[in-house]
Amino acid sequence: MSKVSKHAAVVIPTVEENKRITASAKADPDAQPLSAKQLKAMVPIRTLRGRPKSANAKQLVSVRYSQEVLAYFKATGDGWQSRMDGVLRQYVTRRSRQA
Repeated sequence: MSKVSKHAAVVIPTVEENKRITASAKADPDAQPLSAKQLKAMVPIRTLRGRPKSANAKQLVSVRYSQEVLAYFKATGDGWQSRMDGVLRQYVTRRSRQA
């Protein structure tokens, strides 16, 4: 059984129709074509998505912890990696004051 497309077929305008469409668009002050400068300034939406870049970005590393340490932090729920980072930061701060 053949599938029926839910989308309308794309109809390409003839050269004459395209000229009329273009002339109408140019006559409309609210529908002016973009200038070369405007086109160059456009940014793909993909680059605007996501979280803004942090000024102090974290570094990805691979570290091995004991099972007890991981079990403890994971048991504290979501955000356990951030809490673990906080504990390590406190340790660094205390050690820095002692030096």
